[in-house]
Amino acid sequence: MQKCILVVDDDEMNLKRTKRILEKEYDVLLARSGLEALDKLKGERADMILLDIAMPEMDGLETFKRMKGLAIDIPVIFLTASGDEDDVLNAIMLGAVNYLKKPFTPQELLRRIAMGLEKK
Repeated sequence: MQKCILVVDDDEMNLKRTKRILEKEYDVLLARSGLEALDKLKGERADMILLDIAMPEMDGLETFKRMKGLAIDIPVIFLTASGDEDDVLNAIMLGAVNYLKKPFTPQELLRRIAMGLEKK
């Protein structure tokens, strides 16, 4: 059974690009917001989450905190366009397995996912 990756990003192009990179090796679920991601996790199985930090309404850090509050224990790799050190530090302190700065190469994304799944 293939591992399933949930990709959460408010940018449609980022979702499509990431899905294209992942779909050869993983089942891929897409969510366009933190709320949609939380909703999907109620009924879908995911082995890892790629979570954008900067999103309207509820950012990735708040989404991650809510996941923890719901006892959802799935490895998370944060995606960030800003590379803001405070965001990255907060993500790691909350328990993220890694982070990746956008734009990323397909090879780097796949490598970090493989590393994150090994830690699981």
